[in-house]
Parts: sequence; C-alpha cells; structure tokens
Amino acid sequence: MTIATIRSKRIKIKNLFFRSPFLLLIVAVSVCNNMQSGIAQAAKSAVLKPWKSQPYQLLKKKKLSKDSFLLRYGLPEGRSMLGVKPDIPTCIKVKYQPPAETGHKALAKSYSPVSHPSQSDYFELVVKAYPYQEGGGVGKYLCDMEIGSSIEAQLKPERIMHDSPNVLGRGWKNIGLVAGGTGIAPLLQVARIALESNGNEENIKVHLLFINHTFEDVLGKDEIEALARDHPDNFFVTYSFTRETEDATGGGNDDGACPILDGTSKANFTRGKGDASMAAKALPKPSNSGDTMVLVCGRDGFVAHWGGPVGRAPTEDGSKGPKIQGPLLGVLKDAGFTAEQVFKY
Repeated sequence: MTIATIRSKRIKIKNLFFRSPFLLLIVAVSVCNNMQSGIAQAAKSAVLKPWKSQPYQLLKKKKLSKDSFLLRYGLPEGRSMLGVKPDIPTCIKVKYQPPAETGHKALAKSYSPVSHPSQSDYFELVVKAYPYQEGGGVGKYLCDMEIGSSIEAQLKPERIMHDSPNVLGRGWKNIGLVAGGTGIAPLLQVARIALESNGNEENIKVHLLFINHTFEDVLGKDEIEALARDHPDNFFVTYSFTRETEDATGGGNDDGACPILDGTSKANFTRGKGDASMAAKALPKPSNSGDTMVLVCGRDGFVAHWGGPVGRAPTEDGSKGPKIQGPLLGVLKDAGFTAEQVFKY
C-alpha cells in the first residue's frame, strides 16, 4: 500500500466522522464506558481479600451481662459479606497490640460471629471481657472499645468438619449442639445456617444444650430465644446451670420453665455439667444412618468432658498446630454416639 493510498483512506475516515455526528457520538460513548469499566475494575482490585488483615469499624455495642457484649462491626467498602460463601461458617482472627508501656507482646484471638455468614454490611460477635493475663486480654480490649473505633482482623480458613466445611447438603436431619459458656458463638452460627438458609428446605431439627455456671453467664440469650420463636418446630433449647441452687431454679425440674426467660419461651432447664441422661433428654438420638451430627464447643475441659480431649498436630516453629479430633470419649460416648456422629468444634 502506497503512502498516497494511506493518506486517502485517512481523509475518507475523517470526512466520515464530520458527516456523521451520530457515529462520532457512538465512539465517544464507547471510550467513556471503557474508561469507567477500567476505573471500576481498578477499584474492585483495590478491595482487600477477606483473608487479608484489614480494619472493621465498631457500629453498635449491646451489653449482655456485667462483662460481655454483643458487638456489631461494619464490613469494609466493596465487601458484601464477611466470608466467601454465604452458607459456610466463618471465623476471624482479631489482632491486638497492647500499649508499648505495658511491655506486653502482640496478641491475637479467634472469634466466630453469631450472625449468619450471608449477613450483608456487618457481622456480630459475642465477646466476654476476660481480664488481661499473659497471652490473653483481647476480649477486654474489644469490650472496652468505643463505637466508631476499628479492630484489625482477618478471615480464618474454613473449618473442616469430617472432610467438609459445609453444614447443608450433608444429609444431616438432626443436629445437636453442646455449648459451654462462650462456646455458644460458633454453634449459634451453625444453628442459623441450618435454620435460616434457603428457608430450611432440608427441614433440619436443631437441638441446643447450653451449659453455664449461673443465669448471668448465659450469652446471646435474646438471639437464641428469637431463633426459637421463629422456628418453633425445628429449634429446641435446654439450658443447664452448674452453680445455681435448687431453690434458685424453682426446683430444677427438667421440664420446668427457665427463670431467666419470659413466659413465652419453650426452653427447658436443668442443673449439672452433663451426663448421658442429660444428653438423652436434650440431644437427638444417636443414628447409624448418617443423618445425625453433634457438635461440641467450649473450653478444653468442657470439650474433654463431653467428647474427650482434642489434640494438636506438631509444628516446626512450636506454635499451635491444627486440631486433631482424637477418639470419642466422655458423655457422648456413654450416650451411644460414635466418633463419626460427633465433631469437637
């Protein structure tokens, strides 16, 4: 192609634009759209991935007891939910650097939200303000924060429960939850997933056994009772207390009305830290058909009492390794469950 030919074609194209303003407008709009798309893509790329450490602002703070709070945190801009999948349990690691003058090392603690994983715009934690001790104190740091302040946290990897992180689609028709104290948090989220996802089309029955020392120690009572009211045919609650007297519990009848609840609650209450008889009354029956699962969460001693101790895999740097379920022992074994029917959360 000669230079003259190229010049001729350029002139024809230029004349075409001048004679056709509409064509010129189309080109301008196309260029503008491409620029906007590029800006949007750049903004999207700038949003940190959930597993990256980033700030979460405290939006709301509700006192649950003398030393515990329900804390609501906003999601960073560009994030629609805390996790990656809307029906997989979530857990975050909160980082805290104590003031330099204290001489204390940086701390980190894991918390499971009590809100549904698909909750948009925010997530909620139930936190107890344990006083500072060597290696601990994150709870007090969180509970002392003012609204508008931010924490630094990151999403933890999915917890694998018998080869899968899923609660749904596993054929579980009956789920038992055994919670001790602050162990209620991850189990309350599991209950929400089972009861609130997809209208509970799997018709899962959830049985919660919540064990505490005293009435005042019950965390998330309002959230638990709200779930029970919304799902009366699928969510069954039993509270047990280890330090309340028979007089304080009105006789402590297993079928009695819990004195910390209003007259509309259908929850039962009992006393004691748990045995096979309590498990038989408050949890689903053991089943060999794969449709029953019991999750246990609480302090190490609590979990060991109900299902046997949880071990830790060795690591090269001496840090805590991943949890190892270990053999099923304790109350749940005495109650007739097998290791395949129990997960020590």
